[in-house]
Amino acid sequence: MEILKVEGSRREYLDLLLLADESMDMVLRYLDKGEMYILLDGGTLRAECVVLEDDVDTLEIKNLSVLPSYQRMGYGSSLIRFLENEYRNRYYFLQVGTGNSPMTIPFYERCGFVKSGIRRNFFLENYDHPIYEDGVRLVDMIVLRKVL
Repeated sequence: MEILKVEGSRREYLDLLLLADESMDMVLRYLDKGEMYILLDGGTLRAECVVLEDDVDTLEIKNLSVLPSYQRMGYGSSLIRFLENEYRNRYYFLQVGTGNSPMTIPFYERCGFVKSGIRRNFFLENYDHPIYEDGVRLVDMIVLRKVL
């Protein structure tokens, strides 16, 4: 398994990015602003993440996605561990905002994140259509963070 920083165009990964955030407009807001990494296993793409500085102390995961056929195999948590190691000397917190999904929240909690806030009506105000994840309509963004 290897994790590579994506230099140059990131648009070839849009299909994978859109698995984690189904709004092209939202993805394009952050895609070229932060750092992007891809995870390969046996030379084959399995997952990606995009991170962006939120403030001087906080690095935020803007997008983390694992191809559906490779989910629950440790690729997402491998990316989290990579980010922890890569950025621990530059930031104090690693943060992520996500919907209140019965699949997503427990994943981040297993990775050591704790709930630290709520962005009320985030999905209502930033998406032009209802967003559902695991049968749950997303309304508020749940913010989770961990100390690096």
